[in-house]
Amino acid sequence: MAGVGEAPAGAGQQNLLPGIGLALALAIAAYGIQPIVAHVLPVPALVIALIIGIWLHPFASRPIFAAGLRYCVSRILRIAVALLGLRIAIGDIAALGWGTALIVILAMVATVSTGIALSRLLGLSSHFGALAGTATAVCGASAALATSSVLPAYKGKEADTIFVVIAVNLLSTIAMLIYAPAGHMLGMDERTIGILLGGSIHDVAQVVGAGFAVSDTAGAAAVIVKLFRVLLLLPFILVIGFAFTRSTTAKAPAPVFAFAFLALCLVNSAMPLMPEFGATYATIKSVASLASTWGLLIAIAALGLGTSLKSILQLGWRHMAIVTGATLVIFACVAGGLMIAG
Repeated sequence: MAGVGEAPAGAGQQNLLPGIGLALALAIAAYGIQPIVAHVLPVPALVIALIIGIWLHPFASRPIFAAGLRYCVSRILRIAVALLGLRIAIGDIAALGWGTALIVILAMVATVSTGIALSRLLGLSSHFGALAGTATAVCGASAALATSSVLPAYKGKEADTIFVVIAVNLLSTIAMLIYAPAGHMLGMDERTIGILLGGSIHDVAQVVGAGFAVSDTAGAAAVIVKLFRVLLLLPFILVIGFAFTRSTTAKAPAPVFAFAFLALCLVNSAMPLMPEFGATYATIKSVASLASTWGLLIAIAALGLGTSLKSILQLGWRHMAIVTGATLVIFACVAGGLMIAG
């Protein structure tokens, strides 16, 4: 399968259907299985689709599926990421205050820098460091996929992306269980614990679960801080895309989806000023949110279907050390910043 984010070349529309259909079927299956799996482990449908997709790779590697799977991991992915903008309102984020915003931004920059620095230190490609750092700093699996789409093609790109998605989900689940007690041990109040959770846990689902398990106050603060991090996906994607294409002869796709993400965020922020469109917009937003969720699910199912298990197993301890290091850095930076500010 071609590198993640590569658009299908020379494929007729009819050739896309088998691959898209296969990814969609897997996405539906993962969505149906997730509530059953949740009784044992809090694993999101994204990870279930990814794991099953890798298992089905020998079947999915047939040429008939190639164009459609590439389409899912490029076009559908970008549309899904852009639609995330409708979940963010600038006003809610502004209510955080400049101090909190600065702590979160500095922690995110330190996290991405750590990912890249550790990759170089351990003899791995800086591309993997960018993937690991951005997924940890911004929003987990969605950020990993978005970052992958602006990185130039390189050997092992698909395996790196999948490894990061699985690793950040695992670490997010652990963080969901231990970060709130850690906040209590540090003497933080409920709102500050919410900021800690929203500023340091990777995936949105785990942020919501951890925050509201503490209290409604902590949950609300956690979600707002997390959405602020999601908003910063745009500048991080632009900087990473520029940095990695400037130093190579390869070209990454223009991140039009990132600007669409920002535009939709601005639309979402402006809608409260136009109450006459409230009911209509609520319907549109609900449909767009559903489309974004399913678009990401289909894209990650296609990513799994296009990657062999052998390529994943070839990745060693250094990859996990980098993701873990980035995770520890963002927690330490956010917790330390809050303690100093408090």
